[in-house]
Amino acid sequence: MVSRRRFLGYSAAALTSPFWAPAISAPFASAAPERLTFVLRNDSGTTAHAYIAGFSDAQGKPVFVRQDGTEYFPEAAGAEPQPLDEDPSIAIDGSVEVSVPRMYGARVYFVTDDKLEFQVAAAADGTTTVVHPDFVSDADANFGKDWTFAEFTLNAEQLYANISYVDFVAAPVSLHLQAASGDQEVPGMPTGGMDKVAQALRDQGGSWPTLVQEADGAVVRVLNPNHRAGEFEGYLEPYVDEVYAKYANETLFVDTQRDDIGILEGRVEGSELVFGSERFAKPSSVDIWGCNSGPFANNPDSDSPERLAIVPRLAAAFNRTTLLINPNQPHEEDPATFYDAEVTNHYARIVHENLPDGKGYAFAYDDVSSDGGEDHSGKVNAGDPEVFTLTLGALR
Repeated sequence: MVSRRRFLGYSAAALTSPFWAPAISAPFASAAPERLTFVLRNDSGTTAHAYIAGFSDAQGKPVFVRQDGTEYFPEAAGAEPQPLDEDPSIAIDGSVEVSVPRMYGARVYFVTDDKLEFQVAAAADGTTTVVHPDFVSDADANFGKDWTFAEFTLNAEQLYANISYVDFVAAPVSLHLQAASGDQEVPGMPTGGMDKVAQALRDQGGSWPTLVQEADGAVVRVLNPNHRAGEFEGYLEPYVDEVYAKYANETLFVDTQRDDIGILEGRVEGSELVFGSERFAKPSSVDIWGCNSGPFANNPDSDSPERLAIVPRLAAAFNRTTLLINPNQPHEEDPATFYDAEVTNHYARIVHENLPDGKGYAFAYDDVSSDGGEDHSGKVNAGDPEVFTLTLGALR
């Protein structure tokens, strides 16, 4: 399982703060090139600009890649956020080729009929951090603009990229990776898909319509419920109570899909789900949506290998609400039963229903599947990449 979270570290919301997590190595025999041709295509039907932003693999510093392939390392003058001192946008008229160096925790942003505003600030240690567009607050200068992104890491081992809906659904982006080992493609959300997702959430009722963001009377994006946590307080807790009641009397089997750990057995003891020395208190709705708080908090430097393996599989099963019908995670999972409960992650359900191939990260561990099972995550990765094409489609 090649995980978005392992490569990219944090969700887009976290990226509006200064820190991106580094990539990890992957088991590829060949070495990825030091620079890779990115083809940026504009099929939106209007003017568009792109930004390639992330961390330099060589220097570990925030970097933007200019259209000519040169690198722009912004420098902050103080702790107060200030605009960039140059415009790193790439105008896309038809298609543009950019030679991209090795980068991690990176993104290709697209925006139509406008440009995005980035800022820089000095951290406490004096290093420069980049403040990225904020999609949550309507006070942000980028809020009402039509923008989106794809995520990638290019290191010595491979290119890894994905279309993420972990934070929101917006303008459609598709991916095509040409590699010596074979081509890979992710079609992404089609034209009109965002409006269908918005309408379906409105039709769902309850707190789900609060996920739809509008500007000037039009939908600009649809948020993951993680960013409206207050609206969903207590929502999944009755389901969590049922799960913990079930496994007080039955065993939950979690296959870590690691030969050195194997299958772990869990039972509820008191108020905690216990796998050997690892204990999991009941997660809240926001813990489940975000996959990074409460019992699902990510502490890669201190958590045991067992816990690091359990968390993704347990969080995925809670999001897909399959724990009451399948005690053998993640095996024996039938995608037809995902989100089938009345109380479930309807955002994830609706996002997947509106993707042509059903593939895209609707939550951080959407790559969890049984061995040899169907991929749900919408990623491309290869150790021998040749050309990576990202296409911006029409919103409507």
